[in-house]
Amino acid sequence: MSTDLSRLSLNQETIKQWSLPELTEGCVKAGIGQVGLWRAPVQEYGVERAAQLVKDAGLTVTSLCRGGFLTAVDPGERARALEDNRAAVDEAAALSTDTLVLVSGGLPPGDKDLYAARERIADALAELGPYAQERGVRLAIEPLHPMFASDRCVVSTLSQALDLAERFPAEQVGVVVDAYHVWWDDQAPAQIARAGAGGRIHSFQLADWITPLPAGVLLGRGQLGDGSVDFRTMRRQVEATGFDGPIEVEIFNEGLWARDGAEVLAEVASRYLEHAC
Repeated sequence: MSTDLSRLSLNQETIKQWSLPELTEGCVKAGIGQVGLWRAPVQEYGVERAAQLVKDAGLTVTSLCRGGFLTAVDPGERARALEDNRAAVDEAAALSTDTLVLVSGGLPPGDKDLYAARERIADALAELGPYAQERGVRLAIEPLHPMFASDRCVVSTLSQALDLAERFPAEQVGVVVDAYHVWWDDQAPAQIARAGAGGRIHSFQLADWITPLPAGVLLGRGQLGDGSVDFRTMRRQVEATGFDGPIEVEIFNEGLWARDGAEVLAEVASRYLEHAC
């Protein structure tokens, strides 16, 4: 079994019980040089302080999550969403990451028009893409499993994400290939190839699909190897496009959050090597 952790990135939410200093210290001790960060805990700690903390620890920030929620119809809500996304771009730039993950947003209350909602996302990307590029940041559209289409993300497949991204330069907008969200889609291999051919795989993330799903479903991501996803095959598909970037483990799971952080991190590294290498 491989022992190479050089491409592993630990997403902050996987060990949510850790503070940002604990995260950086734990990763350094474990020999993991990359982290994915989330806006809320970074803002709480202070963006500039967080940037200095990870820099001093010698860590690379592989992504910042999240921007998006760009489907509102109300002009005031849309303006506020754009303002918040510009702030997210600025935060990503301050953290020296080139990737801002976008969760596009669900249907507004009373709205049932998925197509129109996706067009509003495209309108927002037309404004945000150039702003991000000027700051060295790429926008990465993350398709979420269809069970989230109503309230969280009207972009459910890589095909839908690419149909949006390809309206803009790859330096501005690409996609996230998240195994948890696309493993079920028989079109995923072809769409991974399509994304790679266009230089649009901006992030590759791993979490397992376990059943039964918990109430609320959001916290149903499983530890690698506990569910149904064939990570090794998906990694081969992604790497066949030439992608050689970080592989980020992002798991939302209350069971993991209740455990000792160092124990969880050691298990993440072990499962990554066992199931994704």
